[in-house]
Amino acid sequence: MVVTFDPGAEAGRVVDAVLADLAAGHRGVVVDSPPGAGKSTLVVRAAAHLAGAGERLMIVAQTNEQVDDLIDRIATGHPELALGRLSAAGYAPSARVAAHPAVRIAQKAADLDEHSVVIATAAKWATLAEGSWPWAIVDEAYQMRSDMLLRLAGRFERALFVGDPGQLDPFSTVEVERWAGLSWDPLRSAVSVLLAHNPELPVHRLPVSWRLPASAAPVVSEAFYPFTGFRAGTAPGDRRLEFSARGMGTPHDRALDEAAATGWALLELPARHTVRTDSEAVRATAALAVRLLQRGGVAHSERGTAPVDAARIAVGAAHRDQVTALRAALGPAGAGVTVDTANRLQGREYDVTVVLHPLSGRRDATAFHLESGRLCVLASRHRHACVVVARAGIPELLDAHPSAEPVHLNVPVRFPDGWEANQAILAHLAEHRVRA
Repeated sequence: MVVTFDPGAEAGRVVDAVLADLAAGHRGVVVDSPPGAGKSTLVVRAAAHLAGAGERLMIVAQTNEQVDDLIDRIATGHPELALGRLSAAGYAPSARVAAHPAVRIAQKAADLDEHSVVIATAAKWATLAEGSWPWAIVDEAYQMRSDMLLRLAGRFERALFVGDPGQLDPFSTVEVERWAGLSWDPLRSAVSVLLAHNPELPVHRLPVSWRLPASAAPVVSEAFYPFTGFRAGTAPGDRRLEFSARGMGTPHDRALDEAAATGWALLELPARHTVRTDSEAVRATAALAVRLLQRGGVAHSERGTAPVDAARIAVGAAHRDQVTALRAALGPAGAGVTVDTANRLQGREYDVTVVLHPLSGRRDATAFHLESGRLCVLASRHRHACVVVARAGIPELLDAHPSAEPVHLNVPVRFPDGWEANQAILAHLAEHRVRA
């Protein structure tokens, strides 16, 4: 008897189990979500479920972009809910929020007492001196620092924590070694500290990525989620990328053709140590995005057929100065293409991504550049294809710079570490290498 994998049914079972745990009286429920697994869909469904049961709840997001996205999703899917947005003075509603005139915007929580669902950033919630809600939903909980959770804990009685454990950890601009190993280390994620003090809380894992294609889900899962793997929601052949114009045999065209055929491509530049804003690598990355637009990409998927226009392309890098250089290199020909750092690309989705590898051209492999979450974000934003630009020699750089980070007692070991994750991704990209 052949047992077939039904991604919708598998995901549905997990969501049903989460909702059952919410009703069972647990003080907290944690949901781990791989890239594109329907985390926001779960948040919207859980919010409607709780509000429909007569519960008042607060929703905590990490950025204003995430807040506005959740408001749009909830207001669109459940217009009957009384929805409020708690914001700072001077907030100007985005187009997504303004499209729902029934959503009330206020600076004080007391002005939203009659609203069953109130949404705000963690930073805004932390300014409240009074008020409480029976329930909270914390979105992107792995990207929230534990000290922020401590500031909010008095505002709710029970909570649902949803996030992606494989992406970027919370960061700080100050030295934090003095707190390493402490159970309340402020730099640890809200979820890790929560579970350290409450190990009995139920933890669920969404099993399917609806974003990553069948060509990418196994690669990302094995490299970044070895113990909590996931599968693609689509099968090989369900998605297809093609171009309206044929290539001219240049390295850029060959890389794009390889990406269209297999979902991955590595445009490899000659080995060389460079400054961070490597002009040759920047030009090559920008040229790939422009060439993709020139060739008229067309994406075929379960959603139908649509052109891969500038809004469906992203260019990612590790540093802000690289982003600035990439935007300048794209110029008018790349107008509308999203160009940003991994930190700011978290949670976003595109048809095709072009990535400047964090270790390209470097003499050393620092903890920042080896951060597995950074590479995970850059390699998991696409629905069809990802093209990576890098100079040759990164595997040798990794071998010459093994991890030398200090080991602290009582600090959970991050696995896989950046060294191993980079080697796994590079080994796969080597099969799709196009030399410039």
